[in-house]
Amino acid sequence: MYRFHSLMATLLLFALAIAACAEDEPDLQQHFPSDAAIQALIQSRVDEKRAVGMVVGVIEADGSTRVFAAGEAGPGTQALSAKSVFEIGSITKVFTAILLADMVAKGEVAFDDPVAKYLPKGEVTMPTRGGREITLLSLSTHRSALPRMPDNFSPADATNPYADYTLDQMYEFLSNHELRRDIGTEAEYSNLGMGLLGHVLARASNSSYEELVHERILNPLGMSNTAITLNDGMQHWLAKGHDQAGNVVSNWDIPTLAGAGALRSNVNDMVTFIAANMGPAESPLEEAMRVSHVVRQDFSGGMDIGLNWIIMTGSDNRVIWHNGGTGGYHAFAGFDPDRSIAVVVLSNSTNDIDDIGLHLINPNAKLTVPAPERTEISLPASVLKTYAGDYLLAPNFVITITLESGTIWAQATGQPNVQIYAESDTEFFYKVVDAQITFEVNESGNVTGLVLHQNGGVMPAPKQH
Repeated sequence: MYRFHSLMATLLLFALAIAACAEDEPDLQQHFPSDAAIQALIQSRVDEKRAVGMVVGVIEADGSTRVFAAGEAGPGTQALSAKSVFEIGSITKVFTAILLADMVAKGEVAFDDPVAKYLPKGEVTMPTRGGREITLLSLSTHRSALPRMPDNFSPADATNPYADYTLDQMYEFLSNHELRRDIGTEAEYSNLGMGLLGHVLARASNSSYEELVHERILNPLGMSNTAITLNDGMQHWLAKGHDQAGNVVSNWDIPTLAGAGALRSNVNDMVTFIAANMGPAESPLEEAMRVSHVVRQDFSGGMDIGLNWIIMTGSDNRVIWHNGGTGGYHAFAGFDPDRSIAVVVLSNSTNDIDDIGLHLINPNAKLTVPAPERTEISLPASVLKTYAGDYLLAPNFVITITLESGTIWAQATGQPNVQIYAESDTEFFYKVVDAQITFEVNESGNVTGLVLHQNGGVMPAPKQH
């Protein structure tokens, strides 16, 4: 429950999108569909109750922009528009990565610097393994060997889960944690790691994370409606977040792990941000942005990763992107740097909208369809507990099943933790995507594996422990 939507919530649709990107597109002057077609696309999501509200911005190769809105911002709010403010969750991570690239360019830090160099001696001890230390670069490529979340993360308020996680708690976890794998060997998406990176960059600059991101990125780009702390204007235009059932939920406060997901923004500002990430660099900041796009490592689902940007490469195009989500919002920002086209999608519900962004960039990338109606049943915690564990779907690609407060969750490597729902003793389904899981049980009643059903595929995954 306590997660940022870190990557695409559509699980193995990564591979589908990559295959689609391999197909050539005609070189048209106007890449994106007509106003009517884009408006109809996002309105259909609202009509299908797969979104409460949505604002989309597109940038054409000639630099022209268009903005579209559909649905509602929530009770007592302003009508949705390019000014509407949303939580952007893990898209914050690419801002943190650009800060890293900028500070490296200025000689303030180095990619290979140990994280420990910027932490207070005597207050925290960074974990090491095999004589190697966690570096700033390994945090930004999710190869630090740190887990997704610290195990001392125990929110007092599930509706605002990060609000009471303190710096002392993070230091305590780091000082006592034993790494489970060698640093640099495998990708494991880590909100903790990126929150830590934001913290150490702020310490290196003798400022707070919010002050640093304003000074280095937001102010130079004129992004006056992007912040962690809402000003009066942003508060006026704030769209209310909604859960999967359409209920209004609380905004999230993220003081300690701010660099992983604390920013709020609107389409106007995000279009400005993405435009600055495309084309030739005209400033030192834009040069740092280009550095953040360079492939550093392979990532899950056949993707690569730069400095936090996810990079999907086909035979004739590239898509550089990230998404984000909190308890009531989902966001997507992506662009094709070779064609100078970009899409921003901001939504005030947790439903997945990544496919819209990818499809608008490359029409061959398929849109998801509404999941068929399924009947949820209740199972006792004693049954759900038997399914907890790791299931190996492919090399370095695991689905982790956990039980949280009587509900069952599934998290694939590098992807968000998503609740699943029982429709029989062994059959479960997702609500955010048309996918199902069947658990396999042997004659002794022991769970031996699961099968993921998605897009007509039947993908077995044996249980690891």
